[in-house]
Amino acid sequence: MKILLLGSGGREHALAWKIAQSPRVEKLYIAPGNGGTGAVGENVALNISDFDDVAAFVINYEVDMVVVGPEAPLVEGIADYFKHHSLLKDVLFVGPSKVGAQLEGSKDFAKQFMLRHEIPTARYRTFSAGEYDEAAAFLETMQPPYVLKADGLAAGKGVLISETLEDARRDLRELLSGKFGEASSRVVIEEYLEGIECSVFAITDGTHYKILPEAKDYKRIGEGDTGLNTGGMGSISPVPFATQYWMTRVENSIVRPTVEGLAADGIDYCGFIFFGLMNCQGEPKVIEYNCRMGDPETETVMLRLKSDLVDLLEGAARGDLDCRSLDIDQRAAACVMLVAGGYPEHYDKGTVISVPEDVEGIVFHAGTKLERGQLPTSGGRVIAVSCYGATLPEALDAALRGAESIHFDKKYFRHDIGRDCL
Repeated sequence: MKILLLGSGGREHALAWKIAQSPRVEKLYIAPGNGGTGAVGENVALNISDFDDVAAFVINYEVDMVVVGPEAPLVEGIADYFKHHSLLKDVLFVGPSKVGAQLEGSKDFAKQFMLRHEIPTARYRTFSAGEYDEAAAFLETMQPPYVLKADGLAAGKGVLISETLEDARRDLRELLSGKFGEASSRVVIEEYLEGIECSVFAITDGTHYKILPEAKDYKRIGEGDTGLNTGGMGSISPVPFATQYWMTRVENSIVRPTVEGLAADGIDYCGFIFFGLMNCQGEPKVIEYNCRMGDPETETVMLRLKSDLVDLLEGAARGDLDCRSLDIDQRAAACVMLVAGGYPEHYDKGTVISVPEDVEGIVFHAGTKLERGQLPTSGGRVIAVSCYGATLPEALDAALRGAESIHFDKKYFRHDIGRDCL
């Protein structure tokens, strides 16, 4: 197969790394890719939001399968574009329809879906810009802390947790006044769920599904889960509290009802579903859906996937996922993210990175690019180091050694990833 993978982050590098291992792959293209993906495939300079540009490449290079990494093209409707294009309708496509992608593209859509299909989640209401007074009154019916979410896509930064009612009113006003542009023209206010987070992933053909290894990511910039939210500072898999009993509850109360609910609603959904869950005293509840894999969770989940990923992707695209096998590596995996100094606020780009040839672990690039034989930074989250271990502590120690050995000016990473689970 000739496969085109869309995206440029650490998630896409991890997917590309796994796809490239398949004997089914004749050629792997990554668009636009990053400074590391060229080692497992061929980077191609495509604007993935320009569907005509992507289509022309697929046709000209006789691509057999397209896999979409990030959420933006899915929310913008790339799956529908391929489905209705006369020259592309036979290309295998992995990614949900525009309506299906609204599970991530609209928090209100996702909440209504969960209520309709009796999927456990937090109590909520949604308000628009002209409804500040009503929203403020609803806040008074809640207990602190208060959770406010921009309805639309906000690059992973659209969730605010306010400790006091006064803070919540201020944050609400800022959101409805355009803090995140059109994404926060509507705001979801929901009850705060107390517990431990867990990321669960499934791949589906719209009828059948396979549950991939679960993971736990760490969003805060500072040690001990302090400071500002980021796109993710590291991840671990497996998650100690995600026992077989708990995961069976997740499947029965959340995963299966979600896939069946999408089918019942007539929503075309092929690809990954990311279930952002909270373990509330043993009860799994949905915090959010995403319509793609997580980052940096993919950088540990792919290590633990023993099956041929291309076989699973083909099963999802062809509708026969139930005939494909899923095998999981029983070893632990850990990922530590190296970020630019100052991230997630102001940070410099163009800082040259030095990666030793004997670096421990698997290095997944995120914010890097190749330039005249050098590897400069091009984003806030720069590189993820992922390692196996017979135990979680072994995997974490190895990832930290790998992170220490990579150098660039003002490099920063957390040393406590996964320590809360030991």
